[in-house]
Amino acid sequence: MYRAQKVNSKLISCNHRHIVFTIAKELRAFFRRYRALLNLLFKSAAETISEWLYSQNKSQRLTCGMVATLHTFGRDLKWNPHIHMLVSMCATGNGVPFKLFNFIPFAMLRKRFMTTLLFHMKNTLALSPFAATFNVVVNKLYKEKDSGFYVYAYAKLTNTTEVVNYMVRYIGRPAIAQKRILAYENGFVTFCYNRHEDDEYVEETLPVFEFIQRVVVHVPEKYFNMVRYYGLYAKPHSLRLMENKPPPHIQWQLNLWFIRIWQSFNYNPLKCACGKVMTFAEYFFPNTA
Repeated sequence: MYRAQKVNSKLISCNHRHIVFTIAKELRAFFRRYRALLNLLFKSAAETISEWLYSQNKSQRLTCGMVATLHTFGRDLKWNPHIHMLVSMCATGNGVPFKLFNFIPFAMLRKRFMTTLLFHMKNTLALSPFAATFNVVVNKLYKEKDSGFYVYAYAKLTNTTEVVNYMVRYIGRPAIAQKRILAYENGFVTFCYNRHEDDEYVEETLPVFEFIQRVVVHVPEKYFNMVRYYGLYAKPHSLRLMENKPPPHIQWQLNLWFIRIWQSFNYNPLKCACGKVMTFAEYFFPNTA
């Protein structure tokens, strides 16, 4: 909840698009074996959007806002790293204080993302023991992936709260909920999930150590940042486009006003006398500049 509020406090008041960047299954083993490559997954996704936007008008050097989160597991607990990104459908640049755009050529993004990611991975793994194996995989992917890696875009959004909650929920909870673990008998664990492709209910039984291995592989490295900001949402930018909104750090503090009251006085100011809890809609921060 707190992490989602913090992300929401940084967002510009404009439409956003939710984009998912995935990788070929042939690359998953490299990311699992050499986890520093996960940084390149973030970098490549952000560069894919930034370079496309820059190419639209190089003199203006347009920049949009991007929030990226890393998800490493699916419903079956298998290792499947992919990036969820929220992209602002507005940009700013040289002499352009605010420019809206509604179209992103996703067929182009697939090829650009594949090329960018493989380029960075090849440079990083050039002196590693995996270099020769990786080069074979790269040649195979360029032959078989004519349309690039899969990049999925959701419909244009006007309310980002639900999407942000979805994006950060995965990084703040275990890979599997306890209620999905059905049994542990004779050294085997049985768990269930609804398959993503067709939502069909599936029960799977694994040896206990294989099950533990599937779970712990998704624990991030110490100090690894699972949420990252790019473009207008990166720290160097002032976010002057956010009219009638305080700076992000002040807005974050204002979002927690009711929590501080609750902790100090054991009283929830949002709780109505009827017993229901009200939803805080908005506040107005006058622009006195």
